Amino acid sequence: MARNDSVGAGSILLAFMLGAVSGAAVALLYAPTSGRETRELLGEKAREGRETATEAAKKGRQVIAQGRETLTTAIERGREAYQQARTRETV
Repeated sequence: MARNDSVGAGSILLAFMLGAVSGAAVALLYAPTSGRETRELLGEKAREGRETATEAAKKGRQVIAQGRETLTTAIERGREAYQQARTRETV
């Protein structure tokens, strides 16, 4: 049976992005900048994180839709092959 590596890759990418955002947040909290600058930078990074998460979710939905389409096609082909085999047996 074929493996779908794109689903696993999406999980790895998401884990990597979450780790990067968490690391950046910790680094900012220990950075020697003023509170205002830190808040602005955190807000900017949060917006970037939301955009990245939105894109990852969009890509995930596309992968799921593609998988659903592939599965539907496979089921249809299986049904057709079954019907053809059955027709050949009766003839």
